[in-house]
Amino acid sequence: MDTADLLAYFTGLQERIVAELAAFDGKDFRTDSWQRPEGGGGLTRLIEEGDFFERGGVNFSHVMGSSLPPSATAARPALAGRAWEAMGVSLVLHPRNPYCPTAHMNVRCFIARKEGDEPAWWFGGGMDLTPYYGFEEDARHFHTACRQALAPFGADVHPRYKQWCDDYFFLKHRNEPRGVGGIFFDDLNEGGFDRCFGLTQAVGNAFLAAYLPIVERRRALPYGKRERDFQAYRRGRYVEFNLVWDRGTLFGLQSGGRTESILMSLPPLVKWRYDWKPEAGSAEEKLYTDFLKPRDWA
Repeated sequence: MDTADLLAYFTGLQERIVAELAAFDGKDFRTDSWQRPEGGGGLTRLIEEGDFFERGGVNFSHVMGSSLPPSATAARPALAGRAWEAMGVSLVLHPRNPYCPTAHMNVRCFIARKEGDEPAWWFGGGMDLTPYYGFEEDARHFHTACRQALAPFGADVHPRYKQWCDDYFFLKHRNEPRGVGGIFFDDLNEGGFDRCFGLTQAVGNAFLAAYLPIVERRRALPYGKRERDFQAYRRGRYVEFNLVWDRGTLFGLQSGGRTESILMSLPPLVKWRYDWKPEAGSAEEKLYTDFLKPRDWA
């Protein structure tokens, strides 16, 4: 287990993704380096009011501490009192055009150490797609890219991680998925460190090819106030999930992470409506009837 290899991969991944996204948008990402008093820090790369992205962030963090927060030890009491470090890359992209979906990806590693014991470690991550107006071609492309990334690691891996994603990115209080899913995994330590690190790299490396062709197809589609209003309404679901259910957000806030970097995942403009329903037969209704239902897109 070489921490230097982990850091080199995660920082390099952030650099590659930011470079391609900036070229796609036409504007540069802001760079914001930060330190955490309890240990470690990170590098936030953010774009706001870009030519294409209304808001987007690609964050690297490497944080550490002498004891874990309650959110981490509740399910793993044996880790209480261990020194720990966590590192990874997390991104969320919110395009301005409502026909272009929001995307999320993260890859991370966690290590907990105790003198005299072997380190406890695991990897986690995944990616998912949240359209406002659904296109079957886009959903198929995204899920096919996810399946291909995981194919070298066993035929059973993609079905399991797809189902995990469907189950995880689900708003229980709304009884609906956040989007069309993708893949998600956590607590991964089966098969040895090299296999788990390799799988995590495969997911991180697959993101740009999974996402950029979709937004390239949709970026020039015309839209108006109706589409922007619906986008803002559906973005409210994104906010609700991140603040109510997301484990990463909870861990970051409880472990003393940088709040601005944690909450950069939230969209800049959001609306809520009381007991709103889409018009029957509309493109907005189609999102609910045809896309916000788990299916085998690939």
